[in-house]
Amino acid sequence: MTIKEDLHRLVDELPKKELPVAKHYLEYLRNMGDPVLRSFMEAPEDDEEETEEETAMIEEARQEYLRGEARPWEEVREELASE
Repeated sequence: MTIKEDLHRLVDELPKKELPVAKHYLEYLRNMGDPVLRSFMEAPEDDEEETEEETAMIEEARQEYLRGEARPWEEVREELASE
């Protein structure tokens, strides 16, 4: 029996409640073969504190959005494409 056949058999024998976990793990293994995805998945967590300036910029952007001053992505994309 091949490894793939063994895996198919194991999946067939799993309880239904365990299938989402198995799917998630197999997707993880598949993505580990992609060097770009692997580098993102293995990157260290950003543990630096936000600076006061960053916090202020985030709040300013949030307020602009709440006032309706945000621009649709389609509009921005068209503007960038025309440059």
